[in-house]
Amino acid sequence: MSGLPAKPRVLLTNDDGPPGHESPYIYGLYRHLTQDLGWDVKVVIPSSQKSWIGKAYQIKDIITGRYYYPMEPDGTGEVSEESRPLKEGELAEWILLDGTPATCANIGLHNLYHEQIDLLISGPNLGRNSSAAFALSSGTIGAALSSALSRVRSIALSYGTVQHPSPKEYGEPAHQLAARIIGHLWQNWGTDEGGLRAGEVDLYNVNIPMIPELLSDTGLTICWTRIWRNSYGRLFTAHTPRDPKARQMISAAGPDSPDEPLEGTQPGLLDAKATPKDLGQLVFKFAPEMGDLINPSSVPIGTDGWAIGKGWVSVTPMRATFGEPVGWSAECEKDIEAKVWKIKL
Repeated sequence: MSGLPAKPRVLLTNDDGPPGHESPYIYGLYRHLTQDLGWDVKVVIPSSQKSWIGKAYQIKDIITGRYYYPMEPDGTGEVSEESRPLKEGELAEWILLDGTPATCANIGLHNLYHEQIDLLISGPNLGRNSSAAFALSSGTIGAALSSALSRVRSIALSYGTVQHPSPKEYGEPAHQLAARIIGHLWQNWGTDEGGLRAGEVDLYNVNIPMIPELLSDTGLTICWTRIWRNSYGRLFTAHTPRDPKARQMISAAGPDSPDEPLEGTQPGLLDAKATPKDLGQLVFKFAPEMGDLINPSSVPIGTDGWAIGKGWVSVTPMRATFGEPVGWSAECEKDIEAKVWKIKL
C-alpha cells in the first residue's frame, strides 16, 4: 500500500448536513468507522442541506464555521461558536462550515487537518447516486472529487431509498456493510495508470440499496460496476407562490429522499404545460421528472443502475473526470460473475 497505514486517518463529510431528518446516516457510519474499524475520523460537513450542488465552490463567499458536539442515540447535539471541552455524553467535536461539500473537503484537507488525512469518505448520502444523471449533480460525489483532485484517496457512499421512507432497522446493517466495504477498498485499493495519485484509482462510488435483504443472513451481493450513462430532461416547473395551498414538491434532500413522490405534481405547482402568462412571471420550482431515472424500463448490464435494480451493492471505480479507469467500461460488459465480490463480510 505504498507505506500507507493499516488504519487510515479519515476525513468524513457529506452533502446532507448535520444529523437530522434530512441527514439520518452520517452519525451511524461515524460510530462504525470509529468503533468497529477503530479508525481516527475527523468530521467536516456543511451546516445545512447541500444536495444537488455537485462540485461547486462559492468563491465569493466568506466561509464561516461552528463546532458541533454529537450525542447518542442519533447524533443530535449542541452547536458552539468556539471550540470547548466535551461535556458528559458528547462523543466528539465536529465542524460545520457554511459552504458546499466540495468546500468542506478542501478546507478540511488543506486548512483544518493539513497533511493529517489519508482517506476522505463522503456520505452516506440520503438516496442513491447511481448513473450519470445523479452523479453529475451529486454533492456527495462532488466532495469526493474535490478530495481526489488533492491526490487523497476518496470514497463516495450513498444509501439508495427503495421504500419511502426507509425503515430505521435497515440503518445498522447498512452501516456495518459500508464499513466493511470501505475497509476492503482501503486495504485493496485499485490501480489506474492514469490516476492522479501514484497510478491509483482516484475515487470509488459506492451505492447500497436500502432493501429487506440487508437484514438477511446472506446480506447483499456486491458487484464492480461502471456508470450508467443516462440523461434527464425537465428539472424545473413553473410555480405559483401566491397559492395558499402550495407546498414543497421536492425536499432539499433531492428526489430520492424518503419524503418524495417519484412523479406527479402537488397543489400550487403548474405542470410542464404552463401558459405563456404563467411563464412570464419567471417563477420556477425544482420539480424534476425522475420516474424513468429511479425506475427505468431497461438499464445496460454491468452498470451501477443495473446493479441497484437487482438489489446489489454497486462499487464503481472512477477518475476525477467523471470517468472510469481505462478499459473499465468494456470489462464490465464481460462475465458479470467475475465482477461479483468474493470477499468474506
